[in-house]
Formats: sequence, C-alpha cells, structure tokens
Amino acid sequence: MDEYFEFFLKKMGPAMHKRCVPALSIERFRGKLPEQLLAYWEDHGWCGYADGLFWTVDPQEYEPVLEAWIGDSPFMEKDAYHIIARGAFGELYFWGERTCDSLKVFAPGSYCFPRESAFQHGDMERGMRVFFSKRDREENDFADLFVPASEKLGPLKHDEMYGFVPALALGGPSELSHLQKVKAVEHLVLLAQLAPLEVMTPP
Repeated sequence: MDEYFEFFLKKMGPAMHKRCVPALSIERFRGKLPEQLLAYWEDHGWCGYADGLFWTVDPQEYEPVLEAWIGDSPFMEKDAYHIIARGAFGELYFWGERTCDSLKVFAPGSYCFPRESAFQHGDMERGMRVFFSKRDREENDFADLFVPASEKLGPLKHDEMYGFVPALALGGPSELSHLQKVKAVEHLVLLAQLAPLEVMTPP
C-alpha cells in the first residue's frame, strides 16, 4: 500500500461494506481512469470509509447521476467524466479523463466547484494518489449532522445516503428532523431535477 492511501486510511478509518470489483469493471475503465484507481479497486473494492461519510463507487452505476447533473452542460464538452466517489449527504466527486479531479458537485445545494487540477497535464497516477490523501471527514459532514443522523437513522449501506425531505432546493430546512435514509442513485437523480446547477467560481 502506498503512503498516500495509508494517510487516507489513517484519517478515514478502515473500509466498511466492501464490494469486490469484477474484472469486467476493471477492464471497462482501463484507459479511462488512472491505473492507480483500478489498483485501489482491486485491493480495496468499492466501499465506505469514515463510518460511511465517504464512499468509493462504481462509475457505471452512477452514470444516471452524472447524466442528470452535467449531461447537458458545457462540462461534457470539455472532458469525459466519471463519478468515482460520493459523500453521505450527496457530495459527488467527478474525475475527468483529461482534467483529473476537476469537478465536485454538492447535490443537495445544486452547486458545483470546477477547478484546474495540477495534474491534468502531468502525472495522473500521482494525481489520483493525492486525491485520496486530501480527503477528510469534515468536507463531507454537512452541518456536522453525520453523527446525529447515524444515531437517529442508523448507519448507511453502500446504496444509501442521508437526504433532506423536503429537499433544500424546495425550501426544506437543513435540520436533523428533516433527514431520511434514501437510495443514493435515485435521490441524486431526483435532486438534479429540482434546481439548475450553479457554478461556483473561486474568489
């Protein structure tokens, strides 16, 4: 195991709900995603970390989510993207085949953060290692609600997330009493239909 992933595990804890990645999935994304990610899949599977705050996912399973959020957007003209990870409340991590970790979407708020990756013209393999080493619990713990939500609603399974009902885009409050456990893919597709995606520009 490389030092970058060791650092990731030190911060995020051991894996949970591991799903072994089929060889066909590895081959499907070979040449599209960095070999380093495929190696992580082979060694660790698709699974949750930080007690379910952060999840590595099957990009094919999340294609409907990708299509719902950026399918008709200029982002798709810029690069071919794949969702490689998500957070417990709907943070979506997109990896561009040429632009690396250049896009993140916060689905409940319907906004996204495009960025210029330092690795898009260089070592994508190292870029993937750095991507994991940069993850932490705070970035996915929306309003510090994860522990209260886990205690009230129970831990998440690999296909679940905590969703606000009614959705924030419909004026729902970001409060514990309005959180429910929902199916991740279905809920994320639904959220994309409620409000246009707002592109956040850095200050």
